[in-house]
Amino acid sequence: MTGTDVQKEAEDSGPSGYAAARLRLLTEEARSGPPRRAALAELTDDWLTGLFAAGAEGLRGASLVAVGGYGRGELSPRSDLDLLLLHDGSDTKAVGALADRLWYPVWDLGLALDHSVRTPAEARKTAGEDLKVQLGLLDARHIAGDLGLTAGLRTAVLADWRNQAPKRLPELQELCAERAERQGELQYLLEPDLKEARGGLRDATALRAVAASWLADAPREGLADARRRLLDVRDALHLATGRATDRLALQEQDQVAAELGLLDADTLLRQVYEAARLISYASDVTWREVGRVLRSRAVRPRLRAMLGGGKPTAERSPLAEGVVEQDGEVVLARAARPERDPVLPLRAAAAAAQAGLPLSLHAVRRMAATVRPVPTPWPAEAREQLVTLLGSGRPTIEVWEALEAEGLITRLLPDWERVRCRPQRNAVHLWTVDRHLIETAVRASEFTRRVSRPDLLLVAALLHDIGKGWPGDHSVAGEIIAKDVAARIGFDRHDVTVVATLVRHHLLLVETATRRDLEDPATVRSVAEAVGSQGTLELLHALTEADALATGPAAWSSWRGSLVADLVERVSAVLAGDVPDEPEDAAPTAEQERLAIEAVATGSPVLSLRAQTEPPTGQEPSADPEPLGVELLIAVPDQPGVLPAVAGVLAMHRLTVRTAELRSLTLPDGVDGSVLLLDWRVAAEYGSLPQAARLRADLVRALDGTLDIAGRLAERDAAYPRRRGVVAPPPRVSVHPAASRLATVIEVRSQDAPGLLFRIGRALEDASVLVRSAHVSTLGANAVDAFYVTGPEGAPLPGEEAESVARKLEETLRG
Repeated sequence: MTGTDVQKEAEDSGPSGYAAARLRLLTEEARSGPPRRAALAELTDDWLTGLFAAGAEGLRGASLVAVGGYGRGELSPRSDLDLLLLHDGSDTKAVGALADRLWYPVWDLGLALDHSVRTPAEARKTAGEDLKVQLGLLDARHIAGDLGLTAGLRTAVLADWRNQAPKRLPELQELCAERAERQGELQYLLEPDLKEARGGLRDATALRAVAASWLADAPREGLADARRRLLDVRDALHLATGRATDRLALQEQDQVAAELGLLDADTLLRQVYEAARLISYASDVTWREVGRVLRSRAVRPRLRAMLGGGKPTAERSPLAEGVVEQDGEVVLARAARPERDPVLPLRAAAAAAQAGLPLSLHAVRRMAATVRPVPTPWPAEAREQLVTLLGSGRPTIEVWEALEAEGLITRLLPDWERVRCRPQRNAVHLWTVDRHLIETAVRASEFTRRVSRPDLLLVAALLHDIGKGWPGDHSVAGEIIAKDVAARIGFDRHDVTVVATLVRHHLLLVETATRRDLEDPATVRSVAEAVGSQGTLELLHALTEADALATGPAAWSSWRGSLVADLVERVSAVLAGDVPDEPEDAAPTAEQERLAIEAVATGSPVLSLRAQTEPPTGQEPSADPEPLGVELLIAVPDQPGVLPAVAGVLAMHRLTVRTAELRSLTLPDGVDGSVLLLDWRVAAEYGSLPQAARLRADLVRALDGTLDIAGRLAERDAAYPRRRGVVAPPPRVSVHPAASRLATVIEVRSQDAPGLLFRIGRALEDASVLVRSAHVSTLGANAVDAFYVTGPEGAPLPGEEAESVARKLEETLRG
C-alpha cells in the first residue's frame, strides 16, 4: 500500500481507516525495522494531516508538530504520539477547538498521547525551564499547517540550545547519571529497560543532543547501528506483548528473539548488550570531551590574559615509552610509532590504568589501525604490561573497555570473543562473563600481597571462566584454553601448568568447604591431590575469594570465608606431610556436655543460641565484625525424626540454615543414655531471632507428634500468592561414592525454598538411613546440600541401595 492509498483510505473512513491500515502495516512480515517505523510515522502523519485540515478550516497561524521519537520518525508499534499544536496566539478559541478535533480521535483509538498547545514564545520558555521539553523540541518535525511557524520555532530552539550548551549540557549529563543509577547498566541486566538503562535509547538521544550543540560530538562509528538494533528489539517486544513496554522481561525474550529471527534468547541478549556497550562507551568519550571543552573555555581567558594573547600549548607529561598524559587523558607521544612497537597498546593501557586516567579515543583508534600483532610467544615486556594492567585495580575496567571497543582485546586474546557480552542466566551473577572476568582480576589485585606469584593469580583471574564460551563443563574447557593462552603470552611450562590448574579447580575450595565433611580425611586428601602444592593452594585460595566477590553479594560472606579458610588450613597440613588420622569422636566441649547431660536428665531437647563473630582463620579481627550467623546447639535424647523435626521448626520460625552437623555424643562415665548433638549455624530471614524457649517448646511438640509442621508450612505457603517468575530447573540428587570411606555422600541440588531441609530430612528418615552430618549451602536461589548417611548399623550404604535412596529423594522433591 502506498502513502497515497493510505491517505485516501484515512480521508474516506476516518479513524477506522487509519486503524485498519496501521494493523496491516504492523502485521506485514516483509517490512520491519527502520522501513516499518518510517512507514508507520508517514501513515500517522497522513492521518493527522487529514484531521488537522478538517479542524483548521479558515484558521491561520497554526501548525501541528511532531516532537521526540515521533519527530525523528521512529514510531514503534506501541509508541506514544508526542505532538505540539503550535499557534501564533491570534485566535486561541479556534486553536482550542482544533486541539479537541486532534486529540479525541487519537484517544478513541487507544493510542498513548503526549500533547501540548503553545505559542513559539511559550514553547521556548518551557524549554528553558524543562530540559526534557527542550530535548524533545530538538527533534521537532513539521506535520501540517503553517510551515513557517514550525521552521521559526526549530531555528529558535536550536539557537537557544547552542547558546545555552555550556550550562545545559552538565545538567543533561547529571540527568543521564541519575537515570543510570536508578536503572542500572543495560549491557549487564537480565531484564533490561531498553530505553532508560545506561547505554539505552535515552542515552543515544542524549548523544544526538550533544552533537546538536556543536560543542562536542560522539564517536559515530557503529552508533547508528547500535541504536537501530535497540529500536528493532523494542518493536519486536511491543508486537510480542501487545503493550507499550521497554522492559525486556525474561518470559518474553524467546518470543522476541523468534520475532527477530534470532537463534535464542541468549543470542538476543548478546546483541542487546553489544549495542548497549557501544552506546555506553560513546557516552563516556563524549561526556569526557564535553568536560574538556568546558574546562578549556573556562581557563583560556585567564591564560590569554596572563600570556598576553596567543593560543596556549597543552602540557604533556611522560608516563611510559611512547605514552604521555595530556589534558587529563593518556595519548601517544609524538615520537610513538605503533606500526613498529607491538607492545605499545599494552604499555599505554598499563600506564593509563596505573595513573587512573582514561585512554584517549584517538590514541586507541590509531593503535588499532596501525599496530602489528604481538609475536608468539609474547616478549617478557608484553606479559609484564598485561600483568600491570590487570593489577591496577578499579581503573583497569575503563581502560580495558576502551581497548575492547576498538577490537584490540580480541586481537591480543582471540579466545575473548567467545565470552564477550555473553549473558549469565543466574541471578547471583551481576555481570556478563567478560565483565565478570575483569571484575575478578580487579578483586584479585587486592590480594597480590597474599601470594608469592601475583602474576599467576591475575592471569588466572582473567581466564578462570574463559571456558563459558564453549559447550560442556566450563572448568574443563577453560583448562585447555588457559594452557594455550598462558603459553602464548610467554609463561614457562611450570607456570602454564599452575594457571591451568587454577582455572580447572577454581570452584573446588568453595564447593568442598560448603558441601563436604572436612573432618573426613578423604575429603582433604582429594583436594590436596587436585591442588598439588602449597604455592598453588595459596593462589587458589586468593582466586576463590576474588571470584566470589566479583560474582555478587550472595556469593561470599564471612561464613563462607571461614569455611574455605578452614579447608585451606587442613589441605596445607596434608601438603606439608601432616596426614590426618581417621576421625575419632571429637571430645565434647563443656557447653555440649552440659546440654547433653541436661537432655538425658529431662528426657527432652535442650538448646542454646549464641552469636558467632570470630573472623576466618588467618584473618585479623575487625573493629566491627560481621556476624557469621548464630550457633544453635541442640542436645536431644536419641530417637527417630530428629533432623526433619529440627529443620521443620526452624523453617516455621523463618530461620535459614547455613550449615548443619548431627552426631551421636559420647557421654561421661556414669551417665546412661544416648544423645544426639546438633551443631548448626542459622540466621533470621528477616527481623530478629525467636526466643530459645519458643524454639524448644515447638521442638518438643514436633518430636512428640503434636505439632503438624508440614501442615503449618503448607498453610503459610498458601497465604502468599505465587509470583510469576523464572521456571526453576528440576532438582537433582546424586550419590558420590568416593567422597568418604565412612559414609555415603548424597548431594541435593534444588531451588531453595522454605522447608526444603525439612522435606529432605523427612524423606531420609522414611528411607531408614541415619544422617551423620549435613552440609548446607545456599547461593542465591539455589541450594546445594550434602548429606553423609549410613545404614542402621553405621556403615555406608551399598551402591544399589544408595542410588535407590537418591532416586526416591529426587521424586519427593519433584512432587
